[in-house]
Amino acid sequence: MLAEPNLKLFRDLVSNASRDELIWMNGFLAGLMQSASPAKEEPTAVAAVQVKKITITYGTETGNAKKVATQFAAVAKKKGITVKLSGLDQYRLTDLSKEEYLFTVVSTQGDGEPPATAKKFYDYIHQQDVQLGNLKFGVLGLGDTSYPLFCKTAEDVDGRLEKLGGKRVLALQKCDTDYEQDAQLWFEKVLQTLASAGGSSAASSAAPKKSSHKKIYTGSIATNINLNDRDSKKETYHVEIATDEEVDYQPGDAIGIVPHNKKQWVEAILTVTGMRPDYEVTYKDITTTAEELLWKRLNIVHLSERVVAKYAQVTGQEIPATRIDLVDLLKIYPVKDVAQFEEVIGILESIVPRLYSISSSPAAHSGEVHVTVARDCFPVNDEKKYGLCSDFLSQLEVGNTLDFYIHKNNQFRLPAEDKDVIMVGPGTGIAPFRSFIAERDAAGASGRNWLFFGEQHFVSDFLYQTEIQNYVQTGVLHKVSLAFSRDQQQKIYVQHRMQQQAAELWQWLSEGAYVYVCGAKAPMSIDVEQALLDVIVQQGNKTAEEAAVYLEQLSEEGRYLKDVY
Repeated sequence: MLAEPNLKLFRDLVSNASRDELIWMNGFLAGLMQSASPAKEEPTAVAAVQVKKITITYGTETGNAKKVATQFAAVAKKKGITVKLSGLDQYRLTDLSKEEYLFTVVSTQGDGEPPATAKKFYDYIHQQDVQLGNLKFGVLGLGDTSYPLFCKTAEDVDGRLEKLGGKRVLALQKCDTDYEQDAQLWFEKVLQTLASAGGSSAASSAAPKKSSHKKIYTGSIATNINLNDRDSKKETYHVEIATDEEVDYQPGDAIGIVPHNKKQWVEAILTVTGMRPDYEVTYKDITTTAEELLWKRLNIVHLSERVVAKYAQVTGQEIPATRIDLVDLLKIYPVKDVAQFEEVIGILESIVPRLYSISSSPAAHSGEVHVTVARDCFPVNDEKKYGLCSDFLSQLEVGNTLDFYIHKNNQFRLPAEDKDVIMVGPGTGIAPFRSFIAERDAAGASGRNWLFFGEQHFVSDFLYQTEIQNYVQTGVLHKVSLAFSRDQQQKIYVQHRMQQQAAELWQWLSEGAYVYVCGAKAPMSIDVEQALLDVIVQQGNKTAEEAAVYLEQLSEEGRYLKDVY
């Protein structure tokens, strides 16, 4: 206990100190205590130092990891720490063995794979025996708990850095789609650890569990119509989902849907294995019937090579690396009995949810959520196949119920109501822009709206034609540029319309317009970006390098946003 005069001084000091000063004092006192007691040798401990320099890297697909890493860097700099910030695609791999403090923010894509921008780094640490005995590190993963391989890339990177000799500053943090608060708290703990003990790595590798789960909404199909005419080669469905409760979403968000397998696939699997439909099976923490599991929860089509390899282990058979439907796998390499098939069920993965951009506006379509879905069709061994979820949605009838959740997309938001908006959305890329336009109409936004839309044929493929025409007539849409690629001998796409409208497009950009692109990542978004660069070069009198810097600046300012897939 302090003597009264010292206690008063201490209380005055603490009450008037800022948060940063309190953190510093905490570290200072911890250092004094550590120096006053005999040091214990701990092989995993990091030397107590005052950290002055760190490296923050990010691997991103949609831009979220970059945003988080950039925010981390800004916070660290305010604390007086020198920060080297780099995307993993630009990171010099030979620097890794020289790093002292490295913090990585990385997302997970598709089937548990690293994003394209992180693959070089991911492969390097897994293929090279890098000596990282001096490295202190931390990994934060961004993902979606609806996917079976949640934050798998972050787990892999975290585990591999430790195996190569690195020591954790803080345990791996896995973040769901609502990542902002968890990410912020994690980095605050990182800074506290660095300030108080120079980065002690007593942290466990176990990831903190999230206490909350996504809110699941239940709706009923109010409308399900094919927007394409009968002569079209495409099927694009406008699906309206009515809900009893108001759904919390904003324009730019998506909905996540877990599709159901076809009943005939399930019946075929049960027949070939001899398992009764009502046979009770426990899968993870769920106990239900085999029929229910195979119908609503388990992926039974186009199994990954990873699952096929596990199937080979369970059945004791040699099976080449391949992707195959479960029913075909069972026919070619049958299980011995029902008990062995129950083991197989245990190694199957959950159906991965599919995300669809919401095409309705909360202000204009209260009590409903709309999606625009292209029914995916492709040949496999001369047989016509359909995408699991797009086929599932296209077959839903009015009155059918559907469960879904909201996938927030804070990187694709409308600007202030007085700002101009340029929207480039061919095909189903128009979905979020239907939401944007309806929202701005309902809000009475004063900013101008320019839509670029493209498809194959004007007569059969002009999605939402009547609505778009009405928006033009009422002045909500100030300009519409259309490109129907197959209506003339030479194919014309949205990027060609952009180049044709180069002068006006540059004028809008110069006056502060925001540019949004939605649709296929390749080749559409690549071609659109090149068209933008061409416009900037030609109309802005810039070199190609200057145009690239200009576009990057637009992106940094939040004026050039993409939602591509």
